[in-house]
Amino acid sequence: MAADPFRIRDHVSDFDEIVGDIRARSLATRRTVTMEASIAYGTGPDETLDIFLPDNASSDMPIHMFIHGGYWRMFSKEDYSCVAETITGAGAVAAIVDYSLMPGARMDVLVGQVVKAKAFLLAHADRFGATPKRFSVSGHSAGAHLATFLFHRAPAPTSVVAAFLLGGLYDLEPLQTSFLSNEIALSDEEVRRFTPMRHEHDPATRVALMTGELETAPFKSQANAFRNVLAAQGLEVLATYAADGNHMSTVRDLAVAGTPVAAALCALIANDADEEPKQSTSPDRRFS
Repeated sequence: MAADPFRIRDHVSDFDEIVGDIRARSLATRRTVTMEASIAYGTGPDETLDIFLPDNASSDMPIHMFIHGGYWRMFSKEDYSCVAETITGAGAVAAIVDYSLMPGARMDVLVGQVVKAKAFLLAHADRFGATPKRFSVSGHSAGAHLATFLFHRAPAPTSVVAAFLLGGLYDLEPLQTSFLSNEIALSDEEVRRFTPMRHEHDPATRVALMTGELETAPFKSQANAFRNVLAAQGLEVLATYAADGNHMSTVRDLAVAGTPVAAALCALIANDADEEPKQSTSPDRRFS
């Protein structure tokens, strides 16, 4: 029987070692970078985020929101605090977000939570020395999927200047026949409502898609297909591969200064730090 291309452990031999390294780096980040932990962005117990500040904090800084992966059913914001090293190193306020996990919560809840976190950050950016005019987002794997709903097309501008999507999932249907069918049991309705490739997105948002060169075929094909969808909708989109990178090494590298993955995120933050979101006149097309 062929290996399941979505079961990451089957394709990354040092999966546990990489996760251990990410968690160790995150612990160090929480000890060394100025932060405010577990700020409530909603009323639910999982609706919290951590804020990390650059060394030379000032006013009107860019603010960047990161959403962790884990196939929507594992990991937490504490596991991925290390990404704040790269974000704050680029001169931005870092917001590392938590959300409820499947199967205890369903996809509509998770999507609603990250949208709520974004709204909180835009409304309270000045509290952290940031400006909502410099808001960007990123996510890895399932987090990249959730991040797409932050620049989903709406009647008003989404306020997302740029998005960095790493090793993301943009078509949920294949997951229904993967090992995840027994773990999160995506329904046909969830696939219909929450597959990003079936949606329209704000053409004012610039998007960078990155996929590890050693990722399995579905991750590469979905990134290519989503790039084409976004380009057809008028978004400025760049799709690249991380040389010699797999699904887990790329997200570890996101927190390691000097790596191509970290450099790509820094470039996205730097390039968009002084740009305000463009006005979108596109009609409202929601994911319901």
